[in-house]
Order: sequence, then structure tokens, then C-alpha cells
Amino acid sequence: MASVVVGNGGNGVEEVRNKQVIFRDYVSGFPKESDMQVSTGTLKLKLPEGSNGILVKNLYLSCDPYMRLRMTRIEGPNVFTSFTPASPLTGLGVAKVLDSGHPNFKKGDLIWGTTGWEEYSVITGLEGFFKIQHTDVPLSYYTGILGMPGLTAYVGFYEVCSPKKGEYVFISAASGAVGQLVGQFAKLMGCHVVGSAGSKEKVDLLKNKFGFDEAFNYKEETDLDAALRRYFPEGIDIYFENVGGKMLDAVLLNMRALGRIALCGMVSQYTRDQPEGVQNLMCLIYKRIHMEGFVVFDHYNIYPKFLDIVLPYIREKKIVYVEDIAEGLESAPAALVGLFSGRNVGKQVVVIARE
Repeated sequence: MASVVVGNGGNGVEEVRNKQVIFRDYVSGFPKESDMQVSTGTLKLKLPEGSNGILVKNLYLSCDPYMRLRMTRIEGPNVFTSFTPASPLTGLGVAKVLDSGHPNFKKGDLIWGTTGWEEYSVITGLEGFFKIQHTDVPLSYYTGILGMPGLTAYVGFYEVCSPKKGEYVFISAASGAVGQLVGQFAKLMGCHVVGSAGSKEKVDLLKNKFGFDEAFNYKEETDLDAALRRYFPEGIDIYFENVGGKMLDAVLLNMRALGRIALCGMVSQYTRDQPEGVQNLMCLIYKRIHMEGFVVFDHYNIYPKFLDIVLPYIREKKIVYVEDIAEGLESAPAALVGLFSGRNVGKQVVVIARE
């Protein structure tokens, strides 16, 4: 997407129009497109003298369920901070460096990390940014399989769940950015894998594209406990939790002794003003279940190891990845809101520019 030059700032510095997605105000319940607005400002294509930040052109933006949490006023200690009303949203994305005052980044570098929902961003806090060294795979993959969701799947499955060959694995929200990878990691280990999703199309994708042994549409099940007993007559060894609420309660009843649960997310709770309670926690005691929450940012130190394992899987086509691509910054609000009605199929990405 070409940005229009609107003039030269002082000292002959090029100035461009900078389209942005602005967060209007804090949200309760389901987010709406009207909670955001697309507006246009201007930006000088040069950093201020003495800056140790970077100026980037944003290429791909990641839509992730955790962003709904940031639309609420967050008080007290939390891994997330609230979005700032009347300012651009921020989220994970892929960008190209146009100007740098930082010794670790130079003009032309491709990077991924937390950037603004806008065409151009000036970034001063550079913790959690990674240079992209491997460009033989699609750049958009660094919002997904080779970015935060991929590392999340890797850490949650291998580090938290300690899987063994032949174990029974259940994944909720299994066709999403993280779930589709957990299932494929589990199959590569020789596990029996079942996933739940919210449409026939997604169930077919799980079985026919990602190689799950079984999958079901949770919306068609009136009794989740009975559904899980049907798919896991011997019980569940590993549950990768993306949903929470009634699904977690049903899973607890169907876990095997010494089972492991990785708490990755609880998308069913993000839009609720009052979270649902979980009733079957006694199962943790008498089944000696290990249930652990984790946050991927704590594990960024193993990112190089993760790349060494996953890049060959992609190149050898042992793992496939499905993306749902929305074109243009104007489409970003609808793409983000769509996560909470299950409109996306696969990893939701917004393309601002391809180079």
C-alpha cells in the first residue's frame, strides 16, 4: 500500500500520511468494530536526533484473542497493560526498519515484535523484538507459526505437558493459531489427538489438513462430558486449554490419573463481565492432575531452539499452517472482532503492505 508524501518537514525530511486504528474507549462484553476507528495522521520518515529507537514500516499485523483483555481497564499487577483510549492499538506484527538509532537494528532489517496498528511506527522499547533471518518462508508466518503463537504451542505442549508417545491429547479451539500447531506437534510425537472447533468447516480442516485423529463441533454437543467420553473412552492424558468455562469443567471429569493440563487461554471468558466458575476442581486432587498456567513472554529465551526445530518441519512439509488473511488496515477492526464469533479460519492476519 503506497503512502502519499504530503510534503517535506523541516530540514528536507520526508513526511507521509500514516493511517492508524485508534482505540476509542474501554469495552465491556463483546468488542465491536465501532470500538475502533481508522484515522489518518502524518509522520516524518526520520527519527529525532539522538533517538535510540527505530522507525518501521508495518507489513503484517497479528489479531490475537488476548487483545480483548487489553480493551478493559486493567488495574494492579498484570502481564498485560490496557490499551490507551484515543491512541492506536498495539499488537504483534512484522515490520521493516526504515531508520534506526539503536545499535542492534539497521535500515532494511525485517523484525517481529509489538508494534502499532498503523502504517508506520516509532518504537523506543525494543525488548521482545526479533530480527527475521529466514525469509524462505512467508513473512506473515512470523505473526503465527514462527512468532508468538508458534512458540506458545511449543512451550505449552513440550515444556508444560511433557508428552509421551501414545498418550491421548485433547485440544480446544483446535483450528486457531495455536491449536492447529499443538495438534500437529502431538501427531509428530505419536499421540492420539482430538480437537474441538466451532463449525463443520473447521472440524474438516482438523481431520483432513492437520491430521487430527478425530474432531467435533462443540456447538452441536449438548453434553460436553458425554462427548469427551465418546472420543476418549480411556480418558485424556493431556489437555491444551484455550477455552475455559464449561469445556474445562467437562475435561476435568475425563482426565486420566497423572494427566497434565496446559492453561494457555480461556477465550470463552474474555467477553464476560463475570467469569464462569469451575466446579470439578476436586478431580485435580484424586487424579493427581498437574494443571499449569503459562505466559509465552517468559520463554522468549528459547526462541532460537524453537526455530531450529520448527523451520525444518515447515520446509519438509511435516507441519502445515492455515492463515486467514485480511487485506488493508481498514479491515483490521472487523478481523479482530471476528475472533470472538469464530469467523476466522486459522491464524488471523492483517496485511498492511507486503514490502
